[in-house]
Amino acid sequence: MFRPPALRRFAGTPAPIRPLQVVVPRRSIFSRRNDRRRSSRAVENLDIQRLAKEAEEWHRQRRIFLWSGAIAGVLSTIYTAYKLKLAIEREHKLDADLPSTDPLAGANAADRKIVIHDEEGREMVPTGNSTVPMFPRTLDLPAFTTPITSPSPDATATPTITTPSGTTEYTLVGLGLRTVTFVGLQVYVVGYYVATADIAALQNALTKRINPIATTLVPGEREQLRAALLDPAEGERTWDELLAAGVPARSAFRIVPVRDTDFHHLRDGFVRAVQARAGPQTMADESFGEAMRQFRAVFNRGSAPKRKELLLVRDETGRLSIAYDGGANKKEGRPAGRQLIGVVEDERLSRALWLNYLAGKKVASEPARQNIVEGIMGFVERPVGTVASQVVPVLNPKV
Repeated sequence: MFRPPALRRFAGTPAPIRPLQVVVPRRSIFSRRNDRRRSSRAVENLDIQRLAKEAEEWHRQRRIFLWSGAIAGVLSTIYTAYKLKLAIEREHKLDADLPSTDPLAGANAADRKIVIHDEEGREMVPTGNSTVPMFPRTLDLPAFTTPITSPSPDATATPTITTPSGTTEYTLVGLGLRTVTFVGLQVYVVGYYVATADIAALQNALTKRINPIATTLVPGEREQLRAALLDPAEGERTWDELLAAGVPARSAFRIVPVRDTDFHHLRDGFVRAVQARAGPQTMADESFGEAMRQFRAVFNRGSAPKRKELLLVRDETGRLSIAYDGGANKKEGRPAGRQLIGVVEDERLSRALWLNYLAGKKVASEPARQNIVEGIMGFVERPVGTVASQVVPVLNPKV
């Protein structure tokens, strides 16, 4: 019987073994495009709804976090303000419990001067100027008793200082910055000091001008005194009468340049101020003319570097003593410390020079005049005889 070859193999004849063939896809220029198509199909298979829900949840939690931070900030601000209010009220209550004789009684904590101590423990008052940042709250000055009736033109001849009665403490009343020209060029910082022992007489004289039977001024009376001292005509009349009567008996102006200058520049400013205040009749007086020549001769010197101290001191007779602390200089044989450089006996000259800072339509430093008046307000609000040494107004740093 005839069988086909295929049937004969199944019937028992083994088929020939062929090698395994693996089909490897061929790469072409279109292979990368096909890969991208397969990748895009994979992305299309992602769960878009699930991703949207996760993004929405993330944004919701972020909003909750931001709102929580904002609410916490507002609550902390309110809590801090409340605690500060309680602290201020507690301090005011403590102030109210002070006896009337206490120098701090009746003073607002916001109006008090914060006094800073330096490395040596001295009390310093900020000036608001970066070159001369601090002024001492008190000065211990000797009694300048060496008169100079005919000063030598030799600027190196320095008179000696005699101190038979030791030193006198002066307390800062107010300070300010002297500026010139329309651009406000800063020249020096000036501070007005009054002998601590003479403050009571100044308190009494100013108080009696407003209320003859009072020992201290109430708020309305203090405002009346402030307006009088700041008024050009009334303020000049008030200070002229006080200085002519020797009130305060001892006072001083401390001048510290904030830029390098010279004594001739300072002298010219002082001379113009004296001529404007003294008036033509006084200027025509021969003795006053001699005093002016003495005053000019005192400033016949060289440079006045910044941060060096110049003192104008007026004693109980009205005599003007001028001292300068230029620092030690071995080359010139100059010792360290304040050195007396001149004395002018005529009281009218020192009074005109004092009025240049204290009163009038135009003063050498308006910030200094304002600050001095505020310092005086701190004095007259206390009973006569108490030294309000802590109440020194803050100089406005913007000036």
